[in-house]
Amino acid sequence: MSQERLSMRKLREVLRLKWEHDLSNRAIARSCEISPATVSEYLQRARAAGLSWPLPADLSEDQLWTRLFPPTEPTQGRIIPAPDWALVHTDLRRKGVTLRLL
Repeated sequence: MSQERLSMRKLREVLRLKWEHDLSNRAIARSCEISPATVSEYLQRARAAGLSWPLPADLSEDQLWTRLFPPTEPTQGRIIPAPDWALVHTDLRRKGVTLRLL
């Protein structure tokens, strides 16, 4: 899920509107000009991080971002073995065989 990073001001505003004013996600989304799904995701991340309103005064922007978006370990993708090129060349010599068929 690749998305543009919101400003910390907007992120704090989402949390404030939800926890201080108890607005709906759609109302927050309209107010902050973001999607309701983004509001929902940020609120879920804040709950999972154990945050509450008001945010601690000593919590910097970078610390808040790290708590909401903890670094993840890179996942290993599916490993696709390289084709046996000698076998491919042998098969291509046969009549009617194309690279697309192989």
